[in-house]
Parts: sequence; structure tokens; C-alpha cells
Amino acid sequence: MKFLDQAKVYIRSGDGGAGAVSFRREKYIEFGGPDGGDGGRGGDVWVEAVEGLNTLIDYRYKQHFKAKTGAHGMGKNRTGAGAPDIVMKVPAGTQVLEEDNETLICDLVAVGDRHLLARGGNGGFGNAHFRSSTNQAPRRANPGQEGQERWIWLRLKLIADAGIIGLPNAGKSTFLASVTAAKPKIADYPFTTLHPNLGVVRVDAREFVMADIPGLIEGASSGAGIGDRFLGHIERTRVLLHLISAREDDVEAAYRTVRDELEAYGHGLAEKPQVLALSQIDLADEAMRAEKSARLKAVSGRDPLLLSSATREGVEETLRALMAVIEQARDTDRRAEEQPQPWQPLDGEH
Repeated sequence: MKFLDQAKVYIRSGDGGAGAVSFRREKYIEFGGPDGGDGGRGGDVWVEAVEGLNTLIDYRYKQHFKAKTGAHGMGKNRTGAGAPDIVMKVPAGTQVLEEDNETLICDLVAVGDRHLLARGGNGGFGNAHFRSSTNQAPRRANPGQEGQERWIWLRLKLIADAGIIGLPNAGKSTFLASVTAAKPKIADYPFTTLHPNLGVVRVDAREFVMADIPGLIEGASSGAGIGDRFLGHIERTRVLLHLISAREDDVEAAYRTVRDELEAYGHGLAEKPQVLALSQIDLADEAMRAEKSARLKAVSGRDPLLLSSATREGVEETLRALMAVIEQARDTDRRAEEQPQPWQPLDGEH
């Protein structure tokens, strides 16, 4: 399945049905009077986050969503049927934005979240509605109300607890494949990963979701390489795993390059908790490991972990370090949810 994280679609809710002009005509009923029914309501357009989706690929092949018009009113005071709603199903983590691709309409974070995007038009009144003491036989009815139409953008930001960042060929995909059931493409050339990958990590009988994104190079925020469009997928993560390959001659420059791109991107990525690790240490001897670890500590101010996805050395320690940060963030969120909400007076209360 191809990965698509952004799509532009056109939506239109249904028009309301027209009211009917009708008069009751039955044998032995001398003054039948008006009996035109009201029109039915047009269909609404909703967006809903559902399980089982992790891409917006469906919206590449269908970009127009139009709800049907409500049924027209009929004689004998029969109201037209309302039109069915349209529900656009998207993965959890999808944002809906206006046509300018900047103004946020809604953010569907959890499965089951739904939002009304376009309300269907009301049905028009039939002539029975206009009957009065001074107008016993009205001959007019209202047309249905027009629906709403707009262009919107769908933007997916993956829901993951941890995100892996680093230069191309830092061992990100290999690490993800070694600790999860995900099967990302792995090869010895830059930009092997062309789209984000997700995997579920299990460590010490606990689980969390990890995301791997394409590698960053200097100037990614200006469009160099694959650019930074995929950084949005780690905006929601609780912790970042920053991998720096032991094959790098200048580990300080590798560290600063990624940090600079995070700061240029913004959205709080540079302030997120990070676990720093020197990866692919199976390709370095003890002296090289010690030297590059010391250089990384000098530039980052923290002791880097040492790991090799190929030999599994240091993998469990890295996962436990990530899990500790994630558990702390989960506890903070849980306590915030359990806090009593401040009392708000109801309308009319003082």
C-alpha cells in the first residue's frame, strides 16, 4: 500500500428538498384545503477517525464528496425523506484544514473522533405550512435550502510514542526492523526510507509505538534531500531517538545538522525529550567507540548510548531508556486527566 499523508478534497452537503403545493381533493369533502408536505433535509458531510487505516491513499483516487439532495415534499402532508450523510473515514491523527492549508478546522486524535464539515440544507415548507385564517388556500411553497461546499486539506500526522531521527544511513530502519515486526526497506545508500514507517515495540511486558521517518540532511528545512515534510509525523511523539552512526567521521557535525533542522522546523521538536545513541557500533573497535562517545558527549552534554541493531548490543538498554520517558509522560497525562475540572456556572446561575 502506498503512503499518502496529505490530500486536497472537495466536499458539498446536500440541498434540502422543495416543499410541495398540493390540495386535498376527496369525494364528499367540500373544502379540502392545502396538504403539501415539507421537503427532506439534505445530507451532511462528516469526517471520522477509524481503526485499520494508516494512510490517506483512498483520497488520491477520489477527491469529490457530494451528499444527495433531500426528497421533495408530496401531497397528503407527506414530508420528503432526508438524504443520507456522507462519512469520510480517515486514520487517527488526521488534521482537517481550510483551503489555505493553514487554518485548522479539526484534529482527529483518537479513533471515534468525528466532526461535521458541511451541514445539509433544510427542506422547504410545503403550502400546508402557510395556511392561516386569512389565507385558506396558499399556493406557494419554499424551495430547499442550498447545501454548503468547500475545498479542504487532509493532513496525517502519525500517532506514535517514540520517533527515530538522524542522518540518512544512520541505521534507523534497521533498528526499527530489529525491535518490531515492521519491514522497512533497508539498503546501503542514502534515502532508502522514502516515507514514515510504524512499528509496535515490546519491552519488559510493556508496549509503545515507534515511528521511523526519512533521514534529514543539511538544508532539509529549505527542501534539500527529501525535505522536512515528514517531520510532522513525529510532532505528537513523547520522545525522540537520535541515532548517529559510528561510521561518521565527524559525529559533532552529524549531531548539529539534525539539531539545526529540528530548530528550523519548529513546532516544539527541538524541545522534545531525546535519547542520544551511537549506532552501528559493530563497525567500530573499542578505541573508536570511546573516542566518538566522548566527542558526542562534549557536543550534546549527555552520555550517548551505544547500540548495534545487527548484534543486538545495547538495544534493550535503548528501549528501556525510551520506555522510561514514555511512562513518565503517560503518568503526567493521566494525572492531568484525573484533576477535578474547575466549576463553571450554568447559564442563568450565579
